[in-house]
Amino acid sequence: MTLHRRSPCPIACTLDLLGDRWTLLIVRDMMFLGKQRFEEFLESPEGISTNILASRLKFLEEMGLVEKQPYSNHPRRMNYQLTEPGKSLRPVLKAIAVWGLKQIPETRIPDDEI
Repeated sequence: MTLHRRSPCPIACTLDLLGDRWTLLIVRDMMFLGKQRFEEFLESPEGISTNILASRLKFLEEMGLVEKQPYSNHPRRMNYQLTEPGKSLRPVLKAIAVWGLKQIPETRIPDDEI
């Protein structure tokens, strides 16, 4: 899949890839909470719908940030894992979390996150 680019600006291109409402939350769940299965992502407090989750996981896979592997004999049961490019988002997510903690009142990081 080729990502549509509005301009060659690296910030604009990154936002085209990661700037929707859900994508970084899915990456967060994989990176810091160890979630790997579709059902686990649905348990997140933000309440993503199944169709949006399926779409974002497929997009992340197509963009090379996530890979999936079957975890049972059932062909539709998959584990999702971050690839190296996906894992390289760690400092970006940490910086966003630090900024949010400093700038947005009453935010906090749960004990089991980041």
